[in-house]
Parts: sequence; C-alpha cells; structure tokens
Amino acid sequence: MQGVIKSFDPVSGDGVVIRDTDLSEYDLAPGALRGSVLRMLRQGQRIIFDLDASGRASSLRLGSEVDMGTPGFPTGEA
Repeated sequence: MQGVIKSFDPVSGDGVVIRDTDLSEYDLAPGALRGSVLRMLRQGQRIIFDLDASGRASSLRLGSEVDMGTPGFPTGEA
C-alpha cells in the first residue's frame, strides 16, 4: 500500500500513516522501521507499507516514483 506519514514520534516510535486510496489511518506497528533503510520519518513523507496481523502499518519502505504510480512518470511498460 502507499501512504503518507501523518505523524511520528522518534522517541517512542509511535506514528500514524494515511493510506492514499481511501485516507484510512493506520498506527505504526512496533518495529515498523526494523530492517528498513528508514531511520526517521517526517510528516508528509511518502512511503510504501504493509499491514500486520493487527492491522497496523509495518515493513515501511521507500518507493520510486514509478513504484508509487506518480502521474507523469513512465511505468517502464512499452
């Protein structure tokens, strides 16, 4: 899924992600940044994420403009 960081507390690791498609909000799962190149999140940062079994955002990662389907960027398909 694609979304945007709504809030993030670097001390506690708590945060909220808003999904692009329907603006649903998801709390960050504990350890959501573990194994990721991300060490810090900022409000408005675009990410790709999964949901864990509890419905919290996990496995946060960056995507390229192509991965995120940004209008105006070619998809690589001919």
